[in-house]
Amino acid sequence: MPFISRWLILSLLGLWTLPACLALPPEQDDEAVIEATAPGAEHVAQALTGGSELATTSCLAKPLLTALGKSRVLVGGKMSDAIASQAPFDVRYMYLAGGLFDSAEPCGSCLSCSAQAHSCSNASGGCVWWGCWQWDQQAPGQYLRDFLQAAAARKQIPMITYYELLHASGAVDGTAEVLRVVDISLMRRYFNDWRFVLKQIGSSTALLHLEPDFWAYAQFLTLDPRLQPAAVASANPTDCGHLPNSVAGMGRCLIAMARKYAPNAKVGLHASAWATKIDAHLNTNPLFDVTIEARKVADFLSLCGAAEGDFVVVEASDRDAQWYEVTTGTRRWWDPSNFNYPSFRQAFTWSKALSERLGKPHLWWQLPVGNMSLTGTWEQWRDNRLDYFFDHPDQVAAAHGFGMVFGAGMEGQTNPSTDGGNFVRRSKAYFSSGGQLACPTGLTEAR
Repeated sequence: MPFISRWLILSLLGLWTLPACLALPPEQDDEAVIEATAPGAEHVAQALTGGSELATTSCLAKPLLTALGKSRVLVGGKMSDAIASQAPFDVRYMYLAGGLFDSAEPCGSCLSCSAQAHSCSNASGGCVWWGCWQWDQQAPGQYLRDFLQAAAARKQIPMITYYELLHASGAVDGTAEVLRVVDISLMRRYFNDWRFVLKQIGSSTALLHLEPDFWAYAQFLTLDPRLQPAAVASANPTDCGHLPNSVAGMGRCLIAMARKYAPNAKVGLHASAWATKIDAHLNTNPLFDVTIEARKVADFLSLCGAAEGDFVVVEASDRDAQWYEVTTGTRRWWDPSNFNYPSFRQAFTWSKALSERLGKPHLWWQLPVGNMSLTGTWEQWRDNRLDYFFDHPDQVAAAHGFGMVFGAGMEGQTNPSTDGGNFVRRSKAYFSSGGQLACPTGLTEAR
């Protein structure tokens, strides 16, 4: 007999209020996990491909994948050169983060460059600015150029996660970084750096992923990003003088710059499941409609330019589920049977609603690499998401997911070099099978 939580019974009787059963976003204390029944696994694919409230006839992923020369759900990750060479991965991603140069414009030489008042020469011990993550005799940006060249040599699509505002602003993680974007000096350097990134990419094909978490923290502050001030036209009149000085204008500016300087790149904002202050991926109340939350996030991002982009990026967790359980005492597992909440079906329901509201496909990014055979220690944490995604790529596709890329979001998490080879084995098997068509039977190209 399935387990029925007493909290579920109370909620059904109206004796337990809805918010008390919901998981909270990272800035707030976690609620205790409350188990509740969810639809069985056998109903997941059926629900996602039609026959329920999730029914659709459009394949949002097809235009993007066609432009990339692909037709199947992409697979890749954040990995070493050694791992990247072991399977025909579609995507390899990297972060550009850490901080900006101190000058108004990008440095012309790493020997004479400084960032956060620290020399970028190799003799100084390293540089926080990504442009000098290399031998200091090379021109700034070589680190990125080498990454692009290596990906091209393996016929992999390079993906750049641009995560600069948090470190460049000097703010603590949260809404404080959003409040810093009114600083014209900071934003001038920020836009100048983004332009420098784009010029390194040039005419190459790439996926550009803009500022994880930032848009969610902005949504914490206001439901309308047009009302949240940001230095845009005032900081970058060259490219965005026609755009408003707001967070909405900032997102649109970043996308417009990508179109101008890297015309073959595909660009997208980041969508966080906790942006509405309720984590839709960790919700444990079966009465809660995560599609409503997804649409709120989509509407906010649309005002920030997401509908002018090519895709939107979503994530499951930046850390393995067992790491949370052991180190913080919180439960972040998704139920693979889709009988209890949180579940994979709930996550796919949320991501599908997000994509359909925006009219853009989504990419699952930084999926945890852990697996259930690991020891449960440093870089060996357990998680079930990698294996579930590889077991059910049809569910990814049916929800308008065009790709799934795996990687650790924090030091000490399981990564493709420490997982016992599971990521490589599952990837090889996926590619050997021919992969998953991104447009399942019954879905047509979105118009």
